[in-house]
Amino acid sequence: MEISDEIVIMRDKLNRFIIEDKSYEQIYKLSLELDDLITSFYEEQAQDN
Repeated sequence: MEISDEIVIMRDKLNRFIIEDKSYEQIYKLSLELDDLITSFYEEQAQDN
């Protein structure tokens, strides 16, 4: 699975957490994980160019 696919899945999960009114801690943790994936994605893009 490509990192861009992982980002989409994680973003959808984060949106569900927000809609389902999950705890702040759960939402925050998932948000940080998504940020890390996005950072990795851009680092990969920079290496490819």
